[in-house]
Amino acid sequence: MENKVITVTSPLLPSLDDFLPYLEDIWQRKRLTNNGYYHRELEKALCEYLKVPYISLFTNGTLPLMCALQALRITGEVITTPYSFVATTHSLWWNGIKPVFVDIDPETCNLDPNKIETAITPKTTAIMPVHVYGKPCDTGHIQEIADKYGLKIIYDAAHAFGVEVNGKSILEAGDMSTLSFHATKVYNTIEGGALICHDEQTKKRIDYLKNFGFAGETTIVAPGINGKMDELRSAYGLLNLKQVDTAIESRRQIAIKYRESLSNVKGIRCMEDMPGVRHNYSYFPIFVDADIYGMTRDELYFKMKEANVLGRRYFYPLISEFSTYRGLESAQSENLPIAVKIANSVICLPMHHSLISDGDIERVLCQIVK
Repeated sequence: MENKVITVTSPLLPSLDDFLPYLEDIWQRKRLTNNGYYHRELEKALCEYLKVPYISLFTNGTLPLMCALQALRITGEVITTPYSFVATTHSLWWNGIKPVFVDIDPETCNLDPNKIETAITPKTTAIMPVHVYGKPCDTGHIQEIADKYGLKIIYDAAHAFGVEVNGKSILEAGDMSTLSFHATKVYNTIEGGALICHDEQTKKRIDYLKNFGFAGETTIVAPGINGKMDELRSAYGLLNLKQVDTAIESRRQIAIKYRESLSNVKGIRCMEDMPGVRHNYSYFPIFVDADIYGMTRDELYFKMKEANVLGRRYFYPLISEFSTYRGLESAQSENLPIAVKIANSVICLPMHHSLISDGDIERVLCQIVK
């Protein structure tokens, strides 16, 4: 159908026939939440799949960021990126922490390690980078800076499910990493998220924090919140884990077709795969150089929209331009020239496992290729 809407994303859904026995078992057990059977099974399965030692499940992807800051007792100022989803910076604000924005690398769109040191002050306690579009940050360089100044590192890895560098999970970098399992992500539990840490004691503290601080029936050890994932979404997540590799391979094939077709289009830049990296192809951003392409990013975006091809200007506007943050000195556009340029030129093309029809892909491409 020529007028069918091609969405920018589509959720990975388990079969209802496969899901029903899980639901029947949950109904039989009569335990819907509070660290139930499927919650524990999903944590174990994800540790194995993601090659991490400890993982704590949450009801969404924002609460792990907030709890990571609490678990590491972060205060003062935290260096972060303006080029991300707002949850990254909101988690700092909710913890009474001042975000300090640093510009990004033009190739990866990640926090530029070469600009971090000049932003460090006596109040700086941590760095919160983002693996944007699932592309790994320069974790080695960032760790060197953190070690030099005694800073903690929390990676927002919302886009980086299953991403590895030379066979090693990107989630092992830093002090903690967080994941989002929102319906729009490569792997989803409808809503959900996780916090990855490196030792059992920290995992225990995180689990206290996400369950009101309960250490026993009558013992509260921390001012925790309610961040637990329920049994229904845990079971759903176990089923989706069985098909996520197939979905990622479908995304990879789509990325190949996009790159091949757009490689000779002047004024359109695609991101390439990084050497030694197992990508998850969570997004497919293109960057529009209006002077060369002959059309602005917004003109192309709305042209696509009129043809029922839904891209997304992701991330636009910058977090630093929202009212809560734009008064900060580090949020001023003159301090973030690369981020401003990238935010004003990006469109994420439709990218999901169900976009397998050559006709659909051609409809996307014909909006861009003149």
